[in-house]
Amino acid sequence: MLDDADEIHPLFHGAPKSTEFKKLRKRIVQQVREAVEQYGMIERDARWLVCLSGGKDSYTLLAILHELKWRGLLPVDLLACNLDQGQPGFPATVLPEFLERMGVPHRIEYQDTYSIVTDKIPAGRTFCALCSRLRRGNLYRVAREEGCSAVVLGHHRDDILETFFMNLFHGGRLATMPPKLVNEDGDLFVYRPLAHVAEEDCDRFARAMNYPIIPCDLCGSQDGLQRQQVKAILDGWEKTRPGRRQVMFRALMNARPSHLLDPDLFDFRSLARSGAIAENSTDIPILR
Repeated sequence: MLDDADEIHPLFHGAPKSTEFKKLRKRIVQQVREAVEQYGMIERDARWLVCLSGGKDSYTLLAILHELKWRGLLPVDLLACNLDQGQPGFPATVLPEFLERMGVPHRIEYQDTYSIVTDKIPAGRTFCALCSRLRRGNLYRVAREEGCSAVVLGHHRDDILETFFMNLFHGGRLATMPPKLVNEDGDLFVYRPLAHVAEEDCDRFARAMNYPIIPCDLCGSQDGLQRQQVKAILDGWEKTRPGRRQVMFRALMNARPSHLLDPDLFDFRSLARSGAIAENSTDIPILR
C-alpha cells in the first residue's frame, strides 16, 4: 500500500499505521477491484457519479475508488454527489466541507423529497420504498446533467444478502441487488463495487479513518422494518456459525438453473434420457 503522504490521495491521510488496518484496507481494495473486473464495470474514459450519503459504506466506496484511480487501476473520472433530501436536522455543511478539504470533485444537490415522502406515506408505514425511488430518479437526472455513464452506489455484501432474503420471504422470488445493471431508460449503468465487501469491514474502515459519518434519521428511526428483521436473522445465524454470511453469498454466485424450478431459466421439457431419441416437444402429452 502507498503510505507516503506525498504519494497518496488525501482521503487516506492520517490512516492508521497498524498492521491490522493495512490488512483491512488491502482486503477491501482487492475485493472492490475483483468486483469491478468480474462484472465488467470499466469503460475507459467514462465518468462515474459516486453517490455519497455520509454513511460508512459510501465513505468507504469513495475512498477505495480513489485509491484504485490513484494507483492507475481505475481509468475513469469520479464525481462525488450528495443528494440533500431536506431531512430535518441534516448537517448540510458536513459533506461539502469534507469533500473540499479532501480535494474531491463533487456536486451537492438539494431536493426536498422528505416533504413528499412524509406527505404521501400514511403514519406508521415505512418510507424506504418511495424515498428510494425519488432519490434514484434525482441521481439519474444529475448523472445525465454531468455527462456520467454510471451511477455508483455503496451497497455491500450484507445489503445484497438481506435483499435476497427479503425477496425470498416477502416477494416470492429469487432475486437481489445485482452488482451491475442498466436503468429502465437504458442510458445509465448502475454499479455496486462493494458487492464483495462485508458491512463490518466498511464500518471498521470508515471509523478507523475517522470520517464524519452522518446517520439516516428518516428510515433508520422507524421500528419493524423488514430489512431490520432480516438483518437480525442473519446476525443470529452468523453468531451460531461464523462465516455463514460468506457461504450464503457464494451461493448467489453459484446458481444452478437445472436444480431450481423456473422453466423459463431451464428447458425441463426437452430433457432426454441418455441414448434416447429426442422427440419433438409437441409429441409429449400434456397433463391436464
